[in-house]
Amino acid sequence: MNIRPPLVFIALLPFAALNPQVSNVPYGAPIPLEQARTVLAAAQAEARGNNWMVAVAIVDSGGHLVLFERMDTTQYASATVAIEKARTSSGFRRPSKAFQDSVSAGGEGLRILDLTGAMAIEGGHPLLHDGKIIGAIGVSGVTSAQDGQIARAGAAILQ
Repeated sequence: MNIRPPLVFIALLPFAALNPQVSNVPYGAPIPLEQARTVLAAAQAEARGNNWMVAVAIVDSGGHLVLFERMDTTQYASATVAIEKARTSSGFRRPSKAFQDSVSAGGEGLRILDLTGAMAIEGGHPLLHDGKIIGAIGVSGVTSAQDGQIARAGAAILQ
């Protein structure tokens, strides 16, 4: 007799090590462009206030790019990183820092590195409106902690 665990169980194993900060929040309608502009402006204000040059990406609840800006003198590679941080947060319904923390813990947390679409670097944050995820923000260009600070400042404008 061959006893195998259900495939669903196997597929969910990597999530056991994740911080479930936002994972049970339902998706809502995609973020409208005007709200995305408001989020981006708040994030850029936080960055400018600290003299940090960053790239900021806003994706909708499906992970599709809605708005992107790279501040002058920001390294070019930050464009792709910001978009991927935002997609991670939207797709997995949690801040990308949850993945970073799992990897930092080592052991089973290192399985996160094998998840398609999971960027394990702080700087991505879900955007919530009326208790639902309407998108996510991703920031790249300074340290991951500073990217996270900027992303949270952008996300907070909706609350």
